[in-house]
Amino acid sequence: MKVRFLLDENLSSRLKVAVLRLNPVIDILRVGDPNAPQLGTLDPDILGYLELSQRLLVTDNRTSMPDHLEAHWADGGYIWGLLWVRPKTSIGQLAEELFVIWETTEAEEWRDYVDWIPFQGQV
Repeated sequence: MKVRFLLDENLSSRLKVAVLRLNPVIDILRVGDPNAPQLGTLDPDILGYLELSQRLLVTDNRTSMPDHLEAHWADGGYIWGLLWVRPKTSIGQLAEELFVIWETTEAEEWRDYVDWIPFQGQV
């Protein structure tokens, strides 16, 4: 199964546009989009949505999300991946990284996987 993305609401809406310019068939939603969690949805509800929708979260929320993620796992939950955006990453670079992930991996490879993007050595 191809990776499906959910962008945190704090990330620019231009990121979704940039990813779709690279390949318009990529399944990418942003919090606040139709069929995605509403703006202002709390972290625990986002994590539940990720589990049900089989989407990988791309976020810069390093304040509250880590604790909520640990609680989600402690309750027996899982996620389809989470990528923390490194500070000062350009939208273009981030879009290219997501495109490569979509192009070269399968969703199952990301289950409960957490990492920083761009990946080490690519800043």
